[in-house]
Amino acid sequence: MNDETLLEMRTGRAIPRVRIPRLSFEALRGAIVDAVAKGQRLIAFFGDARDSSEEVDVYAVLADGARALVRVGRATLESDRFPSLTPDCPPAHLFERELAEQYGISPVGHPWFKPVRFHGSYRRGHDAWGRAPGEPPVVGVTDFFRVEGEEVHEVAVGPVHAGVIEPGHFRFQCHGEQVFHLEISLGYQHRGLERTLSGGPNKRTLATMEAVAGDTSIGHATAYSCAVEALAGSRVPLRAEAIRGIALELERLANHTGDLGALAGDVGFLPTASYCGRIRGDFLNLTALLCGSRFGRGLVRPGGIRFDLDAERVGRFQDRLDAAYRDVAGAAALLWDSTSVQARFEGTGIVTADTALALGMVGPAARACGLEGDARQDFPSGIYRFAHVPVSTWSTGDVFARAYVRWLEIQRSVAFIKEQLRALPDGSILADVKALRPEHLVVSLVEGWRGEICHVAMTDATGCFSRYKIVDPSFHNWIGLAMALRDQQISDFPLCNKSFNLSYCGHDL
Repeated sequence: MNDETLLEMRTGRAIPRVRIPRLSFEALRGAIVDAVAKGQRLIAFFGDARDSSEEVDVYAVLADGARALVRVGRATLESDRFPSLTPDCPPAHLFERELAEQYGISPVGHPWFKPVRFHGSYRRGHDAWGRAPGEPPVVGVTDFFRVEGEEVHEVAVGPVHAGVIEPGHFRFQCHGEQVFHLEISLGYQHRGLERTLSGGPNKRTLATMEAVAGDTSIGHATAYSCAVEALAGSRVPLRAEAIRGIALELERLANHTGDLGALAGDVGFLPTASYCGRIRGDFLNLTALLCGSRFGRGLVRPGGIRFDLDAERVGRFQDRLDAAYRDVAGAAALLWDSTSVQARFEGTGIVTADTALALGMVGPAARACGLEGDARQDFPSGIYRFAHVPVSTWSTGDVFARAYVRWLEIQRSVAFIKEQLRALPDGSILADVKALRPEHLVVSLVEGWRGEICHVAMTDATGCFSRYKIVDPSFHNWIGLAMALRDQQISDFPLCNKSFNLSYCGHDL
C-alpha cells in the first residue's frame, strides 16, 4: 500500500476538507493496517453523515510520532457492512463497535461484536443490532465472554459501586483466585456528548468540553481551544501559552499525587495515603490561585486564558509550589522505601511493551511499559514548542512501573512550572478569535495527565461544527487494564485498577 494514499498534516493546523483523500474502503483499510504495522498509531476512526442519504463517510486519523505528523483519509460506505480492521489492527476494536452503534453499520469479522455505550444510533433510527434508542439490549448482543470448565467460576462487579465511583461493570472468569479473563463493560451514562457539539461553537460548548472528564478539565479545554484557534486562524499570545502549560502541569501534579496516595491506601500503607490526600489538595489550590477554580474551570478559552498572574501572585505561587513538592517528595520516599509496599507493587498487573504497542495504549500506562510516546514531545504545541519536558518511562509494565512513572513526571512537571514562572513572557493573555473557516478539518493533540487527548473538529459550509470527535486516553487504555488482570489474583484487581485510574465519563461520550 502506498503511504501517499493518506494526507499528511500537522496537528493544530486546519486544512480544507476537500483535500482529504476519498478512498475506497478497501484502500483505506489497507493504508491503516500498513501504517500501524510500521509503528504509527490509529488515534481516531469515526463516522460522519451529513444528509439524508444512507451513506456514511468513515474518517481515519493516524499519528506518526517519529515525524510529528498525523495522516488522514476517508472512505464512503454505501452499505451497512464493511470488513473489520480489528483482526489485523487491534486498536480499531472499540472504534468499530462505536461506528456500529452510532451509524447502524456492521464490521464483518469483528471478534467480539457488541455495543460500546448502549445509546442507540445517530443515523438510521437503530443500531447495527436492530435496537431503536431506548429499547432494551437484544438477547445475545450483550452476553459476556465465558470460560467453561471444572471449578471455573464467574465474579461480577458493578455497574453500581460504592460512594462516588462511576458506573462500570467488570466480569471476571476465574479458577479459584486466578483470573483467566476480565471483560469490562462501560457506557452506562448515556451522555451523548459529541452530538451536543454539532452546530457549535456556542455558549455551552466550552462548559461541555470542561466536563468531558471532570478531572481533566484543563486538558480537554486546551485541546478544544487549540482546535478552534486553528479553524479561526488565531494566534495565542505567548504569555497565555505559558500559563496554559503551567495549568496543564498542575493538573498532572494533582492527579498523580492523588494516585500515589490511593495506591498506598490500596495496600494499607497509611502514611503516604494520608499525606498525598492532603498534598493533592495543595496542588488543586494552586490551580485555584490561578483562576479561582480548583479544577481549572473557566481558565482556558479560545484565544488564550481569562486570568493572569501578577508579580505578587507569582511569588506566592512559587512558595506554595516549593512547599507542596517538598511534602510529596517525602511521602513518595516513604512509599519507595517500604519493602512491604514494593512486594505488592512489583510483578503485579504486568502489561508487556508488545501488548501495550499492539493495543495502542497511551500516557503513563504505556510509558510504564517502556513506550516513549508523549504528545508534548511528539506533537508539541503551545509552550511545549519552546520548553521541553523529558519523557518519563519505566520498563517493567507492572503496578510499580505505573506508580514510579507518576513520580518521575511529578518531578519534571515541577521543574517545568518553575522554569515558566522564572521567565514568564510579558504581553496580553487573550487574542481575538474570528469566525471559523467553513469546510475545514483540524486535529488537536494534548498530553493530558492520563495520556493523549485527541480532538478532531470539522466545520460545515456555515463555519459551524458538523462533526466533533473526542478520544479521551481512557478509550485506548481500558483494554490494557483487562490484560493486566490475566493470570493475576482477583484480589489484585483494586490495586491494578487504581494503577491505571481510568475515566468512566471520558469513555462514555
